Amino acid sequence: MNATSKIVIIGGTGLIGSKTVALLRAAGHDVVAASPSGGVNSITGEGLDQALAGADVVLDVTNAPSWEADAVRAFFETSTRNLLAAEARANVPHHVALSIVGTDRMPDNGYFRAKVAQEALIADGPVPYTIVRATQFFEFLSGIADAGTSEGTVRLSGGLFQPIAADDVAAALADVAVGAAVNGIVEIAGPERAPLDEFVRRYLGMTGDPRTVVRDADALYFGGRVEEFSLVPLAGARQGSTDLAQWVQRAKASA
Repeated sequence: MNATSKIVIIGGTGLIGSKTVALLRAAGHDVVAASPSGGVNSITGEGLDQALAGADVVLDVTNAPSWEADAVRAFFETSTRNLLAAEARANVPHHVALSIVGTDRMPDNGYFRAKVAQEALIADGPVPYTIVRATQFFEFLSGIADAGTSEGTVRLSGGLFQPIAADDVAAALADVAVGAAVNGIVEIAGPERAPLDEFVRRYLGMTGDPRTVVRDADALYFGGRVEEFSLVPLAGARQGSTDLAQWVQRAKASA
């Protein structure tokens, strides 16, 4: 890739997108932070051809507005088809997409099924690609605790968990975006691995949340059953540098 490249980030104003935009701009690249609010819509196709003209890389970090299974799948399939078609017209040489570790190991989770469908479209599509699968973000721990809460008690699986900071996700995506397409999957994860219930218990303790966390083998994770290795990479993942204690400390400092 050229020293200065045009990189279009679809979903460039969201949590991961905005962080990745900042990193790539700081490195001297011409970065387009594409989003519907800026006139670029991967669902309707609005603005795609103009935004992608001359692009060296398209990085897709979009997120579905609904978690309902059919709606999520429709979002990712429509968005991905439109992106790949526009990239083919513009002769874009590298499509990078953010996905989730374990998408193919939790078939009862509708969001994960949608990401599997998205990955298949990319792999079968006309554009050289790299899929970056990340573990769950530290930023989602509060939501995970809330989803598992019933009558003040948090019930969660003891399946293994290896969350990663959004800053580390953005750094990995920026690195992949300026490299060559691998036509395969790169996995990234945080530096610590422990059971899901233990991670959330530690997080709640660090943040002063009084809720009790109970390990429950039957507890579902957003509709999916969690086995021991459902949510962690099996081998060879890149690791972020930020651990839970560091992330909580930084979050408190920036609050």
